[in-house]
Amino acid sequence: MGAQLRVYKRRIRSVTATKKITKAMEMIAASRIVKAQRQVAASTPYATELTRAVTAVATGSTTKHPLTTGTDAPARAAVLLITSDRGLAGGYSSNAIKAAERLTDRLRGEGKEVVTYVIGRKGVAYYGFRERKIEDSWTGFTDSPTYADAKRAAAPLIEAVTKETAEGGVDELHIVFTEFVSMMTQNPVDNRMLPLSLDAAKEEAGKGEILPLFDFEPSAEDVLDALLPRYVESRIYNALLQAAASEHAARRRAMKSATDNAGELIKSLSRLANAARQAEITQEISEIVGGASALADATAGSDK
Repeated sequence: MGAQLRVYKRRIRSVTATKKITKAMEMIAASRIVKAQRQVAASTPYATELTRAVTAVATGSTTKHPLTTGTDAPARAAVLLITSDRGLAGGYSSNAIKAAERLTDRLRGEGKEVVTYVIGRKGVAYYGFRERKIEDSWTGFTDSPTYADAKRAAAPLIEAVTKETAEGGVDELHIVFTEFVSMMTQNPVDNRMLPLSLDAAKEEAGKGEILPLFDFEPSAEDVLDALLPRYVESRIYNALLQAAASEHAARRRAMKSATDNAGELIKSLSRLANAARQAEITQEISEIVGGASALADATAGSDK
């Protein structure tokens, strides 16, 4: 076997092994998408009803609260970015990071100081490589988040919202994550969680329906104090589930593309290997024919 043919054979074996790995990863991601979609569908009604309750309480009272009332001149804003712990998901994490960068630039353009919180190793690595400060970070659960993970991430954010700005608190809370639309479409979005926009919340939670009126005991402020942690936690949990479904969909699409590309590369290498083998066979035949011809000429000369 010629040297060139051996090179092609070795590359075909290598690409075939890679294709098996990418195909397996594609199938694993596809199986996880279904579970992630079910979790998103199960959590969305809870988040919607909680937003509806908060909106009803805020609408029925004149209490000023960090959950529903913003400051006249907000000075600090917190941004929670959700990325992936693992790669091989195409542009999933990079698109979310770009959306966070655009939001950060916009907030700074409004004169606000931005405090960054990050979920996922890809986001942590991005800010760490650029030596940019991260207030807090969490990793290890982006592909399968639980409510306990959302609660753990929400705790310092809730504390920052309830503090005065002079003491290290924030006036606004934004979240950047990738929204799952379909198996082929996942869009990075940025939402302002706090203070809650009552008009937008009414449209989202009530869809035009009339919200109920409540009597508060002991006060509306106490009710909002109790709802604030639940609201932030449910929003972060729903965003984590959306991001997990988007991550699996992006990884499945990336692995399918890699598998298809590997198949095309194997075909191309096989054609090159066949051409090299054919050239080698042709050369061997030529050498045999030339040797036989030389032997025949030598035999004819000795007969004379």
